Amino acid sequence: MIRDDIKAALVAAMKGGDKPTTAAIRLIQSEIKNRDIEARTGGAPADDDALVVEVLQKMVKKRRESIEMYEKGGRQELADAEAGEVAVIERFLPKALSDDETRAAIDAIKAEIGAAGMKDMGRLMAELKARHGTQLDMSKASGLVKAALAG
Repeated sequence: MIRDDIKAALVAAMKGGDKPTTAAIRLIQSEIKNRDIEARTGGAPADDDALVVEVLQKMVKKRRESIEMYEKGGRQELADAEAGEVAVIERFLPKALSDDETRAAIDAIKAEIGAAGMKDMGRLMAELKARHGTQLDMSKASGLVKAALAG
């Protein structure tokens, strides 16, 4: 499980005296804990790794947005700190599908569900997320789905 990998990495970072990595991993654990508390009101998650991956993807997205804003504001030292956190977080994410692999998955699902036009985008996106959600940036996949359905 990804949670176990995160705990082991925290112990290793603490023993190695790597303060930036230790701080980033503690942030990860905090975000996961907050998500667990939110999930208590609903049903238990079917797949714990999917929940953790969702949290990690949101963390990466926030930090990339921050990096962009810091660079525009001329605060490179803050952008570098955020980039360091992104590198730590990405260690725990599953390998992402390449654009070619994503297109192949989209084409396979499109043929399987018989998607013909833009009216089927919702169904296609839902199936894509169900099968490959942990390996995809869904905002990037959305553009590829639109292209596949338009062409």
